[in-house]
Amino acid sequence: MYPDLSYLFHDLIGTQPDNWLSMLKTFGFFLAIAFIVSAMVFHRELKRKARGGHYQPSTVTVTLGLPASMGEIVSNAFVGLILGGKGLYAYHNYSTFRHDPASIILSLKLDWIGGIIGAVVLAGITYWDGQRRKLDKPEVKTLSVYPHDRISELTVAAAVGGILGAKIFDLFDNWESFLQDPIGALTSGGGLAFLGGLMLGFVAVVGYMWKHKIPFLPTADAVAPALTIGYGVGRIGCQLAGDGDWGILNPAPKPGWMSFLPDWMWAYRFPHNVLNTENTEPIHSIPIDGSNWDYNMQLAEPVYPTPFYEIIMMSVVFAILWSMRKRLKVTGMLFFIYLGLIAIERFLIEKIRVNVVHDVLGMKLTQAEIISLVLFLVGITGIVVLWQRSKRKEAAEGSQDRSKG
Repeated sequence: MYPDLSYLFHDLIGTQPDNWLSMLKTFGFFLAIAFIVSAMVFHRELKRKARGGHYQPSTVTVTLGLPASMGEIVSNAFVGLILGGKGLYAYHNYSTFRHDPASIILSLKLDWIGGIIGAVVLAGITYWDGQRRKLDKPEVKTLSVYPHDRISELTVAAAVGGILGAKIFDLFDNWESFLQDPIGALTSGGGLAFLGGLMLGFVAVVGYMWKHKIPFLPTADAVAPALTIGYGVGRIGCQLAGDGDWGILNPAPKPGWMSFLPDWMWAYRFPHNVLNTENTEPIHSIPIDGSNWDYNMQLAEPVYPTPFYEIIMMSVVFAILWSMRKRLKVTGMLFFIYLGLIAIERFLIEKIRVNVVHDVLGMKLTQAEIISLVLFLVGITGIVVLWQRSKRKEAAEGSQDRSKG
């Protein structure tokens, strides 16, 4: 496993682990890549739909040549305060930051000297840049803005809502641990529930769309492949870091049809996993013999490498959606197919995953299974409603054509 990039580079080029690259955590690195890849696919689909006439541009009036406003100066000064304060604090506490960046980044810890310097520097740069672009006579321009021109704002809304939702839903699944250490649970970089992130990320994006009058159904179709590929890339980080999203105990011998594949694709002990603790119930961890690295734990027994399976499954779902996106003529249909497919994928993978089980009407279900059932019903309902609506529309148009004839 590669809890941070220093372990990855050790395998690639032989450098020693636990160097300065250990500040770059593997899971966070791939999470960032997941958002970038999702944004690229989303932007491409929004642009394609704009060419197809699904969107009408909104007009935005901008004034060019104005100096920096007080709001810009103050907001950038605040950013400088955080960057400078956190940066200098991390420098003075390098060992802590190297092992657990989230404990500093997501806390109130700050070096005030570094913060003040950072605030003054960024505020000064903002003021200087405003004076540089200032015109004697500011120009007013009217611009046409399409949804794909707002991709950065849409991505930020999805990221903030998604990470917040993933963390909140994970806390509900681990309520006792949260009560024992609320600050540690909130500032931990681990513990993210995908379906919770999907739901609150969806709410955040829909709220942005409503504010800017962006049509829902064509945008939902555009985002479906983007969400799928983003989830798949994120699961690469889970697999490489060994973040605890592994499966249940797998003592069975590898099937014959998998004989040509590496053993870890069937059962794996996740050596050097990022959790790095013996407390990995229900399957505890043990130290790796002879290892004196910072991350020196592995599972006592092999388990199903479920993140790897989800990478494969989401790749298949993405391929299906990508191949269908231009063929489906009913707007919104792709999104509801996406909901159905990810619901099936997650419900199936939960059968071999370690997760908290809830008692629901006498049935033992995980949080993800409950949400998957809801998403599947929503997906099926949406498909049926849109299909019936399209048939009624075709019948009405046919009736009009016959009356004209």
